[in-house]
Amino acid sequence: MKINTITCHRVYNHGAALQAWALATFLKQQGHEVNIIDYRPYYLRGHFQWSVNNPRFDKPIIKWLYLLAKYPGWRKSLARKAAFDAFDNKFIAPLVTKYCYLSSEELKQNPPDADVYIAGSDQIWNTMFKNGTDPSFYLDFGSERTKRLSYAASFATQKLRNGTEDFVKSKISYLDGISVRESSGVKLLKSMGYNSVMVCDPVFLIDSNTWISKVATNDGEGERYVVVYDFECSIEVQKIAERVAKLKGLKIYSIGPYALKYTSHNYINYGPDTFVALIKNATCVISNSFHATAFSLIFNRDMFVVKRADGLNVRMQDLLTRYGMADRLVDSNTSVDVLMSCIDYDKVNKILIKEIKDSKEWLVKNLTNKEVH
Repeated sequence: MKINTITCHRVYNHGAALQAWALATFLKQQGHEVNIIDYRPYYLRGHFQWSVNNPRFDKPIIKWLYLLAKYPGWRKSLARKAAFDAFDNKFIAPLVTKYCYLSSEELKQNPPDADVYIAGSDQIWNTMFKNGTDPSFYLDFGSERTKRLSYAASFATQKLRNGTEDFVKSKISYLDGISVRESSGVKLLKSMGYNSVMVCDPVFLIDSNTWISKVATNDGEGERYVVVYDFECSIEVQKIAERVAKLKGLKIYSIGPYALKYTSHNYINYGPDTFVALIKNATCVISNSFHATAFSLIFNRDMFVVKRADGLNVRMQDLLTRYGMADRLVDSNTSVDVLMSCIDYDKVNKILIKEIKDSKEWLVKNLTNKEVH
């Protein structure tokens, strides 16, 4: 069976790249011919470009002063881009369609042929971002004969952005089967009159041994450290990391786009393969990231999740609650007893294994009505 997936796969984000590879890889393991639609509209391009993206500075003279001020940081960022591009060339590029689509109009005019289209995973339906109101991520293209499914699509929030409900409600109607990543997504769809199921993120469809043997580098092996993955340079994350490191006698490492002054080692110019390795080899993971949390679960790492200032916390809250780990959502006032406690992974894994099994079965049955391999 020929399957095409669509997601935000080339946005220089660890989780986005890894989940895109994971879904395609699982489907290939089931014996299907799989491609990721190489969809890159204008709002998903432009990463690491030396350009003016703020209208206030796009004026004669001011523009060039702005670009000169931005130049040193832009030069440094190219090493990070190179690391992601190396990962992309090895893992993502062999999976994408031959044609790169730069707009929803292009995709509608010349859609790739497939038996099934799958939308997902990750925050493709987050209406706070442009992709959440892009018809392509609701599979508004291609032949009517092509089956359309969503797999672990995420709205990322409990409510749609004002003024977008009619759009989302109409576009969801294109789908033959709907699965979402969070229980909040199930409730949101129910309020619009759609039934859906909750499934696990694609990264869980790939077992830990495969992540280790196929993807992870050797970074962090044999070392004792807390690894921080922080989108926001959060003071709360810093306080938690420093407390945990002191209590447990650990170094602090970080991976991400920013150099954090309180760490022993900043892994800035590294790709998703190093991200996987640093979580696998960590004693403890502290983050405000969904996929850092997910990989902590995959590798049974001790972890704490810090609430994000941008309000996109429902994804992590949902994930932790499902596995009886709500106490791992912490702040700087969290007690020493919680910070020193260990996760009961015997209990967590029983829930996780069942959810992975159910998710695989839903996907395979909706594709082929066959048993999962």
